[in-house]
Amino acid sequence: MNAAIRFLTAPLRRAPASRDVYEVFDSGLTFGEKLADRVAAIGGSWTFIMGFGLFLAAWAVLNTVILAKHAFDPFPYIFLNLMLSMLAALQAPVIMMSQNRQAAKDRLEARLDYETNIRAESEIAALHEKVDRLLERLDAAGQKA
Repeated sequence: MNAAIRFLTAPLRRAPASRDVYEVFDSGLTFGEKLADRVAAIGGSWTFIMGFGLFLAAWAVLNTVILAKHAFDPFPYIFLNLMLSMLAALQAPVIMMSQNRQAAKDRLEARLDYETNIRAESEIAALHEKVDRLLERLDAAGQKA
């Protein structure tokens, strides 16, 4: 049975038609997509920012103060700059992939909300029909008396 037909006939079967957007969306993710989402979640957190700031400060102190004469990356920190550039080159596309998936998840959520609204409207219409039939029976019973 096609998903749309199953959805629209759910009220007749008294079966719930609501679906969890996260369950539906996450069921189709690959390992790489899940990893990219996790990297984006960590890379976009205050914990990462503060930890990375501490790492940069430690790098500067180590190469400027502690190893002043024998620093492996002296003041302009060329090696550190190279590493930061490579990190940014890898991290930016991963974060963009994660954002694209979030946008797709938002579209799926909107579609599921729309389906729920359609189902609610059909339920309300069915209830209106039942009430109208009941009123007709009451009117017919009132006229007989």
